[in-house]
Amino acid sequence: MTPTTRVERSHDRDADALRPVSLQLGVMKFAEGSASIELGDTKVLTSASAERRVPKFLEEAGSGWLTAEYAMLPRATQTRATREVTRGRPSGRSAEIQRLIGRSLRAVVDLKAMPGFTVTVDCDVLQADGGTRTAAITAGYVAMVQALSQLLLAGDLERWPVIDALAAVSVGIVDGVPRLDLDYAEDSRAEVDMNLVATGSGRLVEIQGTGETRSFTREENDALLDLGLSGIRMLLAKQDEVLAPVHRDVESVARRGHRRPAAPKSES
Repeated sequence: MTPTTRVERSHDRDADALRPVSLQLGVMKFAEGSASIELGDTKVLTSASAERRVPKFLEEAGSGWLTAEYAMLPRATQTRATREVTRGRPSGRSAEIQRLIGRSLRAVVDLKAMPGFTVTVDCDVLQADGGTRTAAITAGYVAMVQALSQLLLAGDLERWPVIDALAAVSVGIVDGVPRLDLDYAEDSRAEVDMNLVATGSGRLVEIQGTGETRSFTREENDALLDLGLSGIRMLLAKQDEVLAPVHRDVESVARRGHRRPAAPKSES
C-alpha cells in the first residue's frame, strides 16, 4: 500500500496529508517573539524571550545561547494531569521533549552571532491530540525568528543569526499504511512511530523512530522519511507566509549595512 492509499482518517484526509494547519505570529503582547499553532485538534502556544545573559559555561566564549521549555496544561488531555510545578520537577517526558526542542532550534542558529544573549523558547500545550512535540518545534521556530529579529532591529546584533529554516512532523505506519501527521487515535495504535525534524534546505536534524508493535524494514524507513519531508515542506511554506513581514524587516536592516549570511531557501 502506498502513502496515497485512501484510508479513514480524521479531517477526511489522505494518508499523505497534514491535518488542517493554522499558524499565527505575535500572539502574545509582551514576549519578543510568539506564535501559536493548531494542527487539527492539537494546539500549542510558544513564546521566545530574549535576555542579556548567558549560562556560566559560556560567559567567556563570546557566544549566545538558546534553550527551550515544554509543558502541558493540566486539562490538555482527556483527563487532568497534575501541574509539574506541583510535583516539584518536570516529568521525564517533558524534560526529554524540551531538550529535543532546544537542540533542534540550535541546529539552525549561529550562536556566535548573538553574543551575550539567551533566547528561551517556552512551549505550552493547550490541547493535545498527537504531535505536540513536533508542533512545538514548528511554532517555536517562528517565535524564535521574531525574537531574534527584534534584537537585530534594536541594533543588539551585528548580523542575522538564523542560518536555515526548521520544522518538524510525525509519521507512522498504521494498519500497514505509512501516514503523515498522526493524531492521538492513530499514534496510540501505530505499528511504527517516527518524529522527524528537518531544515529548509532538506537536511535532517533529528529522527526519532520506533517499532512500537513490530520491527520495520529499510524500505519502510525510507518511505516514512520521504513522507515526513514532504510534510515538513508544507509546514515550511506556512512558516514563510506568516514570517514574511519579519523577513522584510531583516532584509531592510541588511540593506542598511548589517552583514547577514544568506539563508538557504525552503525546498519547493
